[in-house]
Amino acid sequence: MKGVLYLIPVPISDEEENSGLVYPLLESTVNTLSEFIVEDLKTTRRSLRKIFFTGEFDKMTFHVLNKHTDTKSIGSFLASADKGKNIGLLSEAGMPCIADPGSDIVRLAHSKNIRVVPLYGQSSIFLALAASGLNGQNFIFHGYLPKEQKERRKKLKELSPSLPSQRGGTTTSPSSLQEGFRTGLGCTHIFIETPYRNNHLLSDILSTCSPETLLCVAMNVTGKSEMILTKSIAEWRKVVLPSLDKQPTVFLLGR
Repeated sequence: MKGVLYLIPVPISDEEENSGLVYPLLESTVNTLSEFIVEDLKTTRRSLRKIFFTGEFDKMTFHVLNKHTDTKSIGSFLASADKGKNIGLLSEAGMPCIADPGSDIVRLAHSKNIRVVPLYGQSSIFLALAASGLNGQNFIFHGYLPKEQKERRKKLKELSPSLPSQRGGTTTSPSSLQEGFRTGLGCTHIFIETPYRNNHLLSDILSTCSPETLLCVAMNVTGKSEMILTKSIAEWRKVVLPSLDKQPTVFLLGR
């Protein structure tokens, strides 16, 4: 019998004080494991302690999976699971494979008929979407926008939703809905940025998107300084903007 690949969530924010309440069911599973696929060795130890892992790290096996990992070595990461041993996959924060590495490993596990079990946990992307008030029925996560300002603004113009809103009793026709699913129009567009470029991105959004477009800024979700605000672009232009510098932030655009 083959082992199980567990997808292990870790707290989103370093400031979280209620990890024991949020992740009560993780402890019993994580403490049965002695082999992990991780994004960074240094931070993994702290992340595992947050979810009450009590094992001795010197006796654990860790495989590093990030942008520097040689793709040829990934196949060996599941060797133990292929022989019956359960292993865990975790990233820096939140759920593995959601805006984090891991999908290649999960896909490989499926190809080897290794069972994949996602454990209960948080994702800043989905928490932000739920708290935004924007369309949670039809949404696209774009990851990172282009680094160059010209290309970034061009992309923002493409993302600015243009289908009619369904608020106030207005109904979107089936043909429009089908077109919206195909092109991404009329849905919520979700993206993130490297924390030190957050303020530049916010400035580009406000100078590029149409006044009626809704923007949700979800900063430091689950942390002490958490801020989740949704306003129209016109409204955002009238207020003192929050400083998002070096703060993990999710941006959502919708109508």
